[in-house]
Amino acid sequence: MGLTNAVQSLSLQLELRRTAETVHLVNLVEYGEKPTAGCIPYRCRIVLRASPAIIFTARRVTATIVAQATQRGDQTLGSDTIHVGRVRSDVLAEQDSLDDIVSGLNDEQWYAPTPSKGWRVVEQIAHLAYFDDAAAVAITDPARFVELRGALQSALAGGDPEAADTLTLEPLRSLDPAGLLEAWRANRRLLADAAAGLADDDRIEWYGPSMGSKSFLTARLMEAWAHGQDVADAVGVDRAATDRLTHIARLGFITRGWSYAVRGLAVPADQVRVELVAPSGAHWRFGPEDAAQSIGGSAEDFCLVVTQRRHVDDTDLVVEGDAARDWMLQAQAFAGGPTEGPAAAGLPT
Repeated sequence: MGLTNAVQSLSLQLELRRTAETVHLVNLVEYGEKPTAGCIPYRCRIVLRASPAIIFTARRVTATIVAQATQRGDQTLGSDTIHVGRVRSDVLAEQDSLDDIVSGLNDEQWYAPTPSKGWRVVEQIAHLAYFDDAAAVAITDPARFVELRGALQSALAGGDPEAADTLTLEPLRSLDPAGLLEAWRANRRLLADAAAGLADDDRIEWYGPSMGSKSFLTARLMEAWAHGQDVADAVGVDRAATDRLTHIARLGFITRGWSYAVRGLAVPADQVRVELVAPSGAHWRFGPEDAAQSIGGSAEDFCLVVTQRRHVDDTDLVVEGDAARDWMLQAQAFAGGPTEGPAAAGLPT
């Protein structure tokens, strides 16, 4: 099903409300699936520190309202040709890429602070290890995963902003670097084996309503890439960009509306054309060809901005039009409450 048809068939809107029952929800349109509320654990820690009582719940409303919160794109996104096996392969490759970086670090580098406030490299890898294991359990043993989810929800209900870190990180970050690396590798293998049996139309329980298999694995890929960027920044490593960014670029485009909705703002009516150059030299195009406003440049720069790893002014993106620039200043391609990206000439906090 194409993006436009999926949006038109949607009867869910994400509504912000306060509660102490769960962590963070929201998964917008990906890969032509029917949009549904789901969970992307990317940077959820920041949301929990800021306000552990914020979650997002799905409420039935009209498709028209939802469409207003979702940027309309053209039909050339290629979503129908991407299968879950392709996403799985890209997840594994992205994880291996980060492994190549951290496996060569010395102890001092493992304990170096990263751009995410309060987290060192060990916390970044511990976070990935925990949620890769949780993802494997969600696929292979949904009932057990529901128990794990309940434990996290109960921890958060106490209102302690450190509760999530204590539950998810403490057993792992207490390991020495070699032990932590092996734990992450073991959990990645569990996830890889579990994901090998997924079909395109499978749904997986997560921290909220279930997610489609491709969206579910895309969340793992974005986590590995974004947290990997934090690690690379911390230890001064330049990573080579790859065409695996296609998943994040697509997500970044279709979450334009979400970037405003999460802030309680109306999406500007102006359409924006996005034309990106992939690391391979391929061209990725999103949005109406006749849009008066546009964003152009490298796919890597675009992904860095929409994941709030860089300020748009610290990239080579060419942004034409007030609405296009405003989007790049608001961009948030991940779930949770509204968060601010880095200031110009700075890194995320």
